[in-house]
Amino acid sequence: MTHEEHHAAKTLGIGKAIAVLTSGGDAQGMNAAVRAVVRVGIFTGARVFFVHEGYQGLVDGGDHIREATWESVSMMLQLGGTVIGSARCKDFREREGRLRAAHNLVKLGITNLCVIGGDGSLTGADTFRSEWSDLLSDLQKAGKITAEEATKSNYLNIVGLVGSIDNDFCGTDMTIGTDSALHRIIEIVDAITTTAQSHQRTFVLEVMGRHCGYLALVTSLSCGADWVFIPECPPDDDWEDHLCRRLSETRTRGSRLNIIIVAEGAIDRNGKPITSESIKDLVVKRLGYDTRVTVLGHVQRGGTPSAFDRILGSRMGVEAVMALLEATPDTPACVVSLSGNQAVRLPLMECVQVTKDVTKAMAERKFDEAMKLRGRSFMNNWEVYKLLAHIRPPVSKSGSHTVAVMNVGAPAAGMNAAVRSTVRIGLIQGNRVLVVHDGFEGLAKGQIEEAGWSYVGGWTGQGGSKLGTKRTLPRKSFEQISANITKFNIQGLIIVGGFEAYTGGLELMEGRKQYDELCIPFVVIPATVSNNVPGSDFSVGADTALNTICMTCDRIKQSAAGTKRRVFIIETMGGYCGYLATMAGLAAGADAAYIFEEPFTIRDLQVNVEHLVQKMKTTVKRGLVLRNEKCNENYSTDFIFNLYSEEGKGIFDSRKNVLGHMQQGGSPTPFDRNFATKMGAKAMNWMSGKIKESYRNGRIFANTPDSGCVLGMRKRALVFQPVTELKEQTDFEHRIPKEQWWLKLRPILKILAKYEIDLDTSEHAHLEHISRKRSGEAPA
Repeated sequence: MTHEEHHAAKTLGIGKAIAVLTSGGDAQGMNAAVRAVVRVGIFTGARVFFVHEGYQGLVDGGDHIREATWESVSMMLQLGGTVIGSARCKDFREREGRLRAAHNLVKLGITNLCVIGGDGSLTGADTFRSEWSDLLSDLQKAGKITAEEATKSNYLNIVGLVGSIDNDFCGTDMTIGTDSALHRIIEIVDAITTTAQSHQRTFVLEVMGRHCGYLALVTSLSCGADWVFIPECPPDDDWEDHLCRRLSETRTRGSRLNIIIVAEGAIDRNGKPITSESIKDLVVKRLGYDTRVTVLGHVQRGGTPSAFDRILGSRMGVEAVMALLEATPDTPACVVSLSGNQAVRLPLMECVQVTKDVTKAMAERKFDEAMKLRGRSFMNNWEVYKLLAHIRPPVSKSGSHTVAVMNVGAPAAGMNAAVRSTVRIGLIQGNRVLVVHDGFEGLAKGQIEEAGWSYVGGWTGQGGSKLGTKRTLPRKSFEQISANITKFNIQGLIIVGGFEAYTGGLELMEGRKQYDELCIPFVVIPATVSNNVPGSDFSVGADTALNTICMTCDRIKQSAAGTKRRVFIIETMGGYCGYLATMAGLAAGADAAYIFEEPFTIRDLQVNVEHLVQKMKTTVKRGLVLRNEKCNENYSTDFIFNLYSEEGKGIFDSRKNVLGHMQQGGSPTPFDRNFATKMGAKAMNWMSGKIKESYRNGRIFANTPDSGCVLGMRKRALVFQPVTELKEQTDFEHRIPKEQWWLKLRPILKILAKYEIDLDTSEHAHLEHISRKRSGEAPA
């Protein structure tokens, strides 16, 4: 971008004032959004004000509206809830209350309002905006404001950010707080699973979601629940018989526990509530199973925000400031939302309208309509859930294909969830599914066995790789691999793994020239903490690693804040890929993140040290620096630690930490479980089709480039891309894709850490329309 444009970003806010408030139910990640709004606002030269206690504070004014400083938002990134407070406000619903609110804003010269809340809060904001000029003329008539003040504040800009754990707002794939709420729920489901297995119990879990079943739906996908009740899709009239039959079938197949998930707003076809207690009574009365009810309640709103929500909140906060400062009297109030991994601006009232349409459709019992309005992402989840909950795998294997599934590379949380859904969808389609142990090595040695339905039972929540995974590539063993493909009659291969899975795929393509046996379709599901597989914005396992790093950084920051004047240097994994260091830097509020993709010199290191020296003079006397393991072979973690120690003498002391293999372990996060489950299902569906397509003279012969693919998430869709086409996009020496979307988030990290840098405003989210969004391909 040009120097002028850069200068524009830094002067965009001069002479302007922004107020930020959080309203309605609280949600984890709201603080990240508030922090970003404050810091980016200050960066652009604007004054930023906190409004305490939501709209109530706006009405009451006085001490409730206070100017924010850079330091006033320090250490709030990792806090759940909202630090500036939220309240349900009756006064703002009345015109009298809005009149007082307008008076308070005009007196402070605030004409930009950023509202973080649910659809009710955002609707209120829009009403406020539409009445603004009338409110001002009333205030002027009453002599409360001068003509000059009225002219200066002649229009009000509003931008909304959706903070709601229910994910019930149409137009955005994820609302701030949803991912963290899922984290809380899954922690509890995992804990309950262990006790239920000890006793052979049935657990009925009630999760929040009065009008929206998102939390319940994703939870059941993420834990392999036996049944889920959601408001958008009431069960058929004879559901009681069906439920009891399913529970007893699961028991007879040897499962020791049953999990039933209920959204608090669950209803039957006649609109009558289905409560967790009534389900318990049914199970006890009909089956006599030991059944317990757990109502999760406000636990779901609590706790520390997940890495995803902190990054989401931060990105949305940045975009909100830009949208406010670029707005004109003619632009409609907009809401910043997420589509795939892109921030987009949508007209506020269009989104509110669709959200209301859902409620209306449900009130009229048009449930299919309600499902459609919820969007593609919701529908996809429901379709996959229905498939996997299909309890009776077909008995006959007639006309079936044989598909093998394996893990390649290093272990990553979520690999097992991908294998589970691959195996089960395969069985549902009537295929024979084989599992290969220890990657290509096991394929060569014949470490292969057939997997039945219960083979993968309970795998969704287990970290690591149960099949065993190795980095070995296939080329050296083509001879043995070909022999085993024939011996076990393997007609398709699903490879779950990292960069080696991709390079292994390329080798298989090459090998087809010499070995006919290798002419079978294969698909790679990216699974690696490094997130460095070409063809996908995300890899299974990266989210779990990110949360591990983030949690560790929180603890380290806390210790640094306690000791004061201390800087921690932390080394993260990722090979040459700087994804983990960058994203964890954003999520944990690091002062710097050194990565290979953005070369740095000794001068940069000096600037960072100087920056920390200045920071020690403020009230924030601590520093956090992340370093990707292979960012620079000479400036090692020890070198950077020694440099900081020497330069910081007498001002701060330094400590270093290498996080190591804990980043590959742990129980998979809800994101990784859900993503892996959907990737597995999608891969197996593709595979069945490809095998049918590749039938030649009674055998499988697949020799086209599109019969060897990577299944990846690209911006807004899950897409299959031939591995040979991805070669162009790969830097093989450093094992990374040549272009990586997350590099665009680096400037945000620096601005939030108070560096004077260019904010590239050329990558702007333009206003889109929700109808186009709905017909478009939504992310999985």
